Amino acid sequence: MTSTVPYWNYGLFRIRIPYPFQWGAPTFDAGEAFAMMMASFVALVESTGAFMAVSRYASATPMPPSVLSRGVGWQGVAILLSGLFGTANGSSVSVENAGLLALTRVGSRRVVQIAAGFMIFFSILGKFGAVFASIPAPIFAALYCLFFAYVGAGGLSLLQFCNLNSFRTMFILGFSIFMGLSVPQYFNEYTAIKGYGPVHTGGRWFNDIVNVPFSSEAFVAGCVAYFLDNTLHRRDSSIRRDRGKHWWDKFRSYKGDTRSEEFYSLPFNLNKYFPSV
Repeated sequence: MTSTVPYWNYGLFRIRIPYPFQWGAPTFDAGEAFAMMMASFVALVESTGAFMAVSRYASATPMPPSVLSRGVGWQGVAILLSGLFGTANGSSVSVENAGLLALTRVGSRRVVQIAAGFMIFFSILGKFGAVFASIPAPIFAALYCLFFAYVGAGGLSLLQFCNLNSFRTMFILGFSIFMGLSVPQYFNEYTAIKGYGPVHTGGRWFNDIVNVPFSSEAFVAGCVAYFLDNTLHRRDSSIRRDRGKHWWDKFRSYKGDTRSEEFYSLPFNLNKYFPSV
């Protein structure tokens, strides 16, 4: 379908302003909707890890569940807007930005707001975006090595609250990491060789529901660790302390720590309309 997005030419620059439904009227397919729901669920799991890494490197208190739910909810709004504007992809938390925060040690909201303004500006003026797109790939690869190293280390640092001398903890940690690396590797290599995933039926939507989540390292490792941690010898009295649950109890409520207001309050008095509990 031909796009009718309006644009204005100013010398070497062409300004394009997107608008909702620019690619035509929306259509609905139940199978594709379920496939996208699964992809969104995978993005939710990965975003949760990025949220926790950001709070860790910003020297904030651990996020209360209500704040985490609020972030996931706004991510859902962003995915909805992506569909309205026809971006052909959803929105997810940038793990690279979480690593950039750790690298620069700048966790100011104002910096993020200014950066978002620049991103909107560069998206409208394509010539400026082309300058950034021309940056050599090895430079991006080197930065990614740093960013993902920081994010991974931030997640592992949370294990300090668990009893790492416990054989239960060591088994869950080792098994989840191994499965999180090996299962997605199999799915991705199979797809690269065959051109389709290991689950290949007549329903493409069903294939996506199974193949997409098992191609995500964070999703597989997180689900395996969550399942084992909540089922393996859970009733033993000493297990709760081995899991580090006693340390997280005081952060289960937004008002459990007086610093939550400083770190997680919304600007422009939005807490009045989106309160945290």
